[in-house]
Amino acid sequence: MPPPRWLPSRRRPPQPHTPAAGEPEPPPGPNGFWLTDPAFRARLHSATHTVLDLVDNVMYDGMTLTEALSGVREEVPFMLGVPAEYGLLVEAEAAAQIVQAAGLTAGSPFGASIGEGLARIEQWPVEEQQRLVRAAARRYAINASPRPRTTPAAPPPSLSSGRSR
Repeated sequence: MPPPRWLPSRRRPPQPHTPAAGEPEPPPGPNGFWLTDPAFRARLHSATHTVLDLVDNVMYDGMTLTEALSGVREEVPFMLGVPAEYGLLVEAEAAAQIVQAAGLTAGSPFGASIGEGLARIEQWPVEEQQRLVRAAARRYAINASPRPRTTPAAPPPSLSSGRSR
């Protein structure tokens, strides 16, 4: 009887990819869990902005929105500054931003609403699609940029003991 699927196999784990001569080093991953690493989240935000800019540029060559979105992630992962496995997160966030810029509901990246929104946008003229991508990039730059932590307000100065109100 074969062992259950959930039981780990005794195969050797895959070895990490070592870059060939002349190949750029892959960008580092998060320090711990990616959601709790502020520097990595900032890189994800920057990567999303890069994707939106690249999609806008690629669409001038006659690509549709969905072709441009998937092509950017697949063809230029080194430009994103995040490991390739996080490219899907960046693509999903960029797609959600474009759908929201169109006034449609984005919902979860795992739900159907982003895909449905992109399918609706695909029916629009390419110029309108490009306008949406530029609007999404502007809005994302304003709303989603990582904000520096604010320091707590200093307590008010205490009244001197010799003064009365």
